[in-house]
Amino acid sequence: MNWLSDLTLSEIPQDCFHYRLGNRSALDWVIDQYQVSEDKRSGIVSDPNNLDDEEYIVRLVGKVITVSMETVRLVNELAQAVKMEDWMSETVEEN
Repeated sequence: MNWLSDLTLSEIPQDCFHYRLGNRSALDWVIDQYQVSEDKRSGIVSDPNNLDDEEYIVRLVGKVITVSMETVRLVNELAQAVKMEDWMSETVEEN
């Protein structure tokens, strides 16, 4: 993944893209949000990069990948442990 002109991330597990926020993965969302942009009308530049901490974005991407992978793993485990029949057949007790 080429992000900035001097930053390339590689070997990103494909499973991290299975954790979705709406219609895109969490990693895609972060990549989209962390772009330098300029408002055409006002000329205001929005730069979300932390120039005081050059490794910030790499740590952020690492955390997003970790959360995405763990979420996918947990959802898959739950899907194996709990079947629809298990919770559809339960009755609710009234007090």
